[in-house]
Amino acid sequence: MSYVFGPVPSRRLGVSLGVDLIPSKTCTFDCLYCQVGDTTFKTVERRPFAPVREVVAEIQENLLHSVPDAITLAGSGEPTLHFQIDQIIALIKDVTDIKIALLTNGALFWMEEVRHGVLGADIIMPTLSSGFEATFRRIHRPHPELELKTIVDGLMLFRQGYRGDLFLEVVLLAGINDTDREIEGLKTLISQISPDKIQLNTVVRPPADRRAMSLDRKRLKEIKEFFGSNTEIVADVPVACGTGKEDSQTRSLLDMVRRRPLRPVDIANSMDLPMDDVEALVKGLLIKGYIRKQKHSGDTYYLSNERDVQ
Repeated sequence: MSYVFGPVPSRRLGVSLGVDLIPSKTCTFDCLYCQVGDTTFKTVERRPFAPVREVVAEIQENLLHSVPDAITLAGSGEPTLHFQIDQIIALIKDVTDIKIALLTNGALFWMEEVRHGVLGADIIMPTLSSGFEATFRRIHRPHPELELKTIVDGLMLFRQGYRGDLFLEVVLLAGINDTDREIEGLKTLISQISPDKIQLNTVVRPPADRRAMSLDRKRLKEIKEFFGSNTEIVADVPVACGTGKEDSQTRSLLDMVRRRPLRPVDIANSMDLPMDDVEALVKGLLIKGYIRKQKHSGDTYYLSNERDVQ
């Protein structure tokens, strides 16, 4: 099994080498807006889902051929469910100076071992999308043991001891958490958490549930002004590709699938890549939501989710 994917262009991190520590789709939430799809195993039980040494060895191998802006612990599930995430972060630090980012829903920060285990990450990007329990449950459809207050308390405790960059993502959905009451409630909680940045997002690619509707740009700008100067809108920010080999491969694949659906063997033949490289490239773009897969006559095809990726 491959644990590393990409590098892929990221709207928030530049060119990111992804690390997938959790089987798809294992998570604490089943979010309406998730671009990876429905959660198939909802849990709060932490396990050694991926072998630590194999994960780090695969990262090292990839770094021989690419120099990403960040190594991102993310993927197709909630990475803090891996109970050896502290070891993985420490071993990555031993082999490279590249920044480590953690993309998390923040649901487990009430656990001391989780808060302590991720302190070594340079950038941590949790999510908070409502200040009200009913709305929180509607959007995230969490594991039954999780409550909003517990999660927020955990984030506040973590902020007190964390010295890296804390970027709080707020995912806004039209008709669900975009009212004045919701936004005022969010601002109150966010001020208590005190993140370095607030990053406003909305649905820009096909979500897990069609009830997750995108918020218009005008309303996003109003909310940005209300939240204050450390707030930015990350929805629809063009992804940035560099000039490296991996960036060129990413752009080439996106250009090809924008024109017509392709099977993995078509990608391998067109780009002169081994199937292992195709798998890593495709996996990263699937997780980021830039492409989607579709079955037809027993074959898997990949199609574009975007008209224009810059």
